[in-house]
Amino acid sequence: MRILSGAAAAAVVALSVTGLPSAEASENDSTGFRVVDTITDADGTTHTRMVRTYGGLPVVGGDLVVHEDAAGEREGVSQTLDAPLRLVTTPAVSAAAAATHALAKAPATRDITGAKEQSSRLVVDATSGTGRLAWEVVTGGTQDDGTPSRLATYVDAATGKVLWREQQIETVDGSGQSLYSGTVPLQLTRSGSTYQLKDPTRGNTYTTDLNNGTDSLGCQLFGVNCKTGTLFTSPDTSFGNGATSSRESAGVDAQYGTNVTWDYYKSTFGRNGIFGTGAGSYNRTHYGKNYVNAFWDGTKMTYGDGDGVSYGPLVSLDVAGHEMSHGVTEHSANLTYEGESGGLNESTSDIFGTMVEFHAANSNDPGDYLIGEEFDLKNHTGLRRMDNPASDGDSVNCWSSGVGNLDVHYSSGVGNHFFYLLAEGSGAKTINGVAHNSPTCNGSTVAGIGRTAAAAIWYRALTVYMTSSTDYHGARTATLSAAQDLYGPGSAQQSAVATAWSAVGVS
Repeated sequence: MRILSGAAAAAVVALSVTGLPSAEASENDSTGFRVVDTITDADGTTHTRMVRTYGGLPVVGGDLVVHEDAAGEREGVSQTLDAPLRLVTTPAVSAAAAATHALAKAPATRDITGAKEQSSRLVVDATSGTGRLAWEVVTGGTQDDGTPSRLATYVDAATGKVLWREQQIETVDGSGQSLYSGTVPLQLTRSGSTYQLKDPTRGNTYTTDLNNGTDSLGCQLFGVNCKTGTLFTSPDTSFGNGATSSRESAGVDAQYGTNVTWDYYKSTFGRNGIFGTGAGSYNRTHYGKNYVNAFWDGTKMTYGDGDGVSYGPLVSLDVAGHEMSHGVTEHSANLTYEGESGGLNESTSDIFGTMVEFHAANSNDPGDYLIGEEFDLKNHTGLRRMDNPASDGDSVNCWSSGVGNLDVHYSSGVGNHFFYLLAEGSGAKTINGVAHNSPTCNGSTVAGIGRTAAAAIWYRALTVYMTSSTDYHGARTATLSAAQDLYGPGSAQQSAVATAWSAVGVS
């Protein structure tokens, strides 16, 4: 990602970004831009996020953020695609042929069973930095661990070659009596003589019991005919018993996690809910049988019960914060869930899931940099750790040119390691009774700036500077810009950002 300024920025888009125009403004006869969000700083500086079309087709990876000062003078543009698009929009490969190419490889390469085409559309794929005509073929099925699949495959409309794929259902690989957080406060809704696990103070977020059901293809792909489950209700104001013998207990954890996540984003960043609109989402618990995962599908969180042997229900605080943060990413930078941007997407969720855990300050689940340690029944170390991601045997600590080829949960290690070093620094330390020890990739010693400052920098970078195709080097640029905005050019915080990125191999 580059940040353009001056005449270069003016050449990219020529439109007014005062307000939110509903009509598209054209760069030329074929390219258009549509405003989807604007952030205004205290000094009047605006950051206007736009999506791009070409010849009426959506441009995947063509989104951008235009930065203007209070007087309307353009200060720069954050984007991956910075060259004008010039391409023919008539496909040589038919939609049916593209679907055949997509289906031929999807199950084998992604461990997906029952894959079926559900939709195809023509797009301009600009994720590589240049534009090419492609078919976006969306298929449904089931991933090997039982997670629903909504796989978008991009097929070259000129050659039929599969260009890349994105899994669009995002997972973690890992007063009520909760399973993990003790007795927690809940805001309920009274309905007649019963009380509902539904919070009127946080956008009417609520939690249901799926009774171990699973989703249909229509739900996975289009969000229709989804099982909503049965809303948890009680004859009194108490839910759960703190054990799995009560199905309500997992519901309490899920609702509590939603509440704490909502409060963290609201009190820390002024964000009004995951979508930024004040609207709530909802939780579905008890999904499937022996399902060791949880996922965000664009509108709601869904939690499995684990296998009962190695893993319990995946409703811990950090996982709730992780899943809901996928929604924050989707409604800001919308980082593509593939390649390095997919790793950044996952690390963003690990970062803010961890920050939610610290924010809760719950003595039953004190903050640390382990992901999912509460439901890890055997080892209590969780699925991942941010101080030394490579310790799990699959994740990576350091950036390399091939990191984008890894599963996004493993490539997220680079971003997780950066954030830990930025917040806490390198070396051995104990945090809330948990031993942490973070090495560096270049042998340097890093001093942390604290979690609050590190999270503020990451959030501003995500919402103001990152776009859908931002990679790790683009994230370095974005966080340096964010640190400068928040703490000033040449500040200790900005210098620490540069040092921490160098310590994970992003220079």
